[in-house]
Amino acid sequence: MRRLFAAVFVLLTGLSETTEAQFDNVGSIQFPTSAAGEAQQHFLRGVSILHSFGWKQARAQFHAAQEIDPDFALAYWGESLAYNHPLVSQMDTTEPRKALARLAPTRAERLAKAPTDREKGFLNAVEILWGEDEHVARRVGYMEAMADLYEQYPEDPEVAAFYSLSMLGAVAATGDLSQRLNVRAGSIALELFKDNPNHPGAAHYTIHSFDNPLMAPLALKAAYQFANIAPAVSHARHMPTHIFIQHGMWTRVSGNNQSAYDAAAELWEPGDALGDGIHALDWGQYGDLQRGDYEKARVWMTRLDDMVAMNGYSSGGARGAAGIDRAKNSVSLLKARYIVETEEWEILPITAESRAHELLATGLSAARMGDQDNLAAAESALSKLAESGNNANKIMYKEVSALLHAGMGHGDFATSLMDEAVTIVETMAPPRGAASPVKPVYELYGELLLDLNRPGDAIEKFETSLTRMPLRPRSLLGLARANAATENYADAAEAYAMLTKIWTGHDSFEAMQEAKKFLETADYQP
Repeated sequence: MRRLFAAVFVLLTGLSETTEAQFDNVGSIQFPTSAAGEAQQHFLRGVSILHSFGWKQARAQFHAAQEIDPDFALAYWGESLAYNHPLVSQMDTTEPRKALARLAPTRAERLAKAPTDREKGFLNAVEILWGEDEHVARRVGYMEAMADLYEQYPEDPEVAAFYSLSMLGAVAATGDLSQRLNVRAGSIALELFKDNPNHPGAAHYTIHSFDNPLMAPLALKAAYQFANIAPAVSHARHMPTHIFIQHGMWTRVSGNNQSAYDAAAELWEPGDALGDGIHALDWGQYGDLQRGDYEKARVWMTRLDDMVAMNGYSSGGARGAAGIDRAKNSVSLLKARYIVETEEWEILPITAESRAHELLATGLSAARMGDQDNLAAAESALSKLAESGNNANKIMYKEVSALLHAGMGHGDFATSLMDEAVTIVETMAPPRGAASPVKPVYELYGELLLDLNRPGDAIEKFETSLTRMPLRPRSLLGLARANAATENYADAAEAYAMLTKIWTGHDSFEAMQEAKKFLETADYQP
């Protein structure tokens, strides 16, 4: 039996000259195993990167450990976890099962290769995760197995980290909106972060646990730290923006995602999935739109077009039909978002292939341009998409339908449609990330009420919008206008002043000129 030793491997220093630079700066962990020497070092690198969701980089390290020590069971355990995002609603078992099968053909034989009870516990948990049961049962079973391991080894930091993540995975699988598991996962991750502020999983899982408007302040310290812990991994540079966006910290949202995009682009090779790169440019564009940098927002769109073209999606290349559809969806999403956020209104072609966010952007454009024909066409197309039962499509249909009826003079019916949209929104998870739909429901409702000369009612909607998505400029603008219309001049001045801070340097914006004129007239003193 290989000797067991306690390894504390700090990956910020001490790597051999042959180690690739991409594996520097990934954090520090304590993960004793029955392996030794270079196999253990590669394993530690792999787990550290795995905690930051650097799948490709982590797999390379686990493969290196396997080559040195083909019977090192945890190297195959780690590889099996490096093929899927653990927080998506579905996971593909194909590659994880292949990885485990290379260790040994049967579950019993694989467990026999794990020389300690603790290592058997880790391996047993992924045997459940990648087993034959239905998806939700596997994810919940994995969490329960990690809970048992945590009960056995409550002081083990890696058991704690992976138990925390398993709870978040169960939330993703079950759709549990109670926040009970999030709080449990976050409390464990926070304690681990307190003990080791350089642990990548501790910071990462704290952020995921508290990724909503109410609890985001609990993760702010972890957000500041995470990008510095593991700058070698694109996702680690991006992930803090999940919390920054909840605080309306638009410059950090832009900057962190630029950094994440740079890291992803450096590692990307033709034929790779676009994952980290697309994610970064999606969030980066949203951040730049909020801070009024529309030129940079267009740069993100150009980058996406280039990535799609290089990967062969535009001509139906190697990634297949699913990849083509995802790429087209991302391209159209960034375009629709740009139209809505900049209010550079544009009627997009309405076809059988139109996506819901494109139809929403077209509906808003048509409403603002007084084009009832295209507004009706967008509403009709959205009504068909809403029949699928998808809540997001239902919401966008009701938004556009409300605009159509408001334009027809049916104000009461328009507000009833918005009430229905609000009801659906309130059954869903709190907002995180870029606005979804691209025009937030409460913000549009407030604007509609302003159009209907009901500014007092509009104030409540804009305030709710800003509670859900702090410091969104369009909601601040609406709030300022609604307060000004009701002669709440102090509140109007406060909202206008916030807007001018966010859009500093963009004096050409009509809204900026409006805000500055009001503040000069009101003689506002911050």
